[in-house]
Amino acid sequence: MNEQQLNRVRKICFEFPGTSERLSHGTPTFFTPKKSFARFVDNHHGDGRTAVWVPAPPGFQPLIIESDPEIYFKPPYVGPSGWIGIRLDLVSDEDLIFHIRTAWFQVAPKKLVASFEQENRS
Repeated sequence: MNEQQLNRVRKICFEFPGTSERLSHGTPTFFTPKKSFARFVDNHHGDGRTAVWVPAPPGFQPLIIESDPEIYFKPPYVGPSGWIGIRLDLVSDEDLIFHIRTAWFQVAPKKLVASFEQENRS
């Protein structure tokens, strides 16, 4: 497992309140508090990619993948639900933070989102 890339994803995910990490389907997965918003995968079924899978906003998956198919892809299992795969060796920190943040905002409970936004206004 690529610990450096996993730690990169962890650092970003734990910036958001209510985040927990546990194994789901054998991979480190990040939840807030009940729904997953990021899954770290390393060489999933021999695909050769170290990636994170995150839900994209409705309708955005094809646009994101088309924007740079070297970085973004439709992951197995969750791809039909609108998730995107992001190759960690090719994506910038800024873009990775944006996608994980977007995913967290999609699944986090409204009270948690409101609390986070309130904290970050100051």
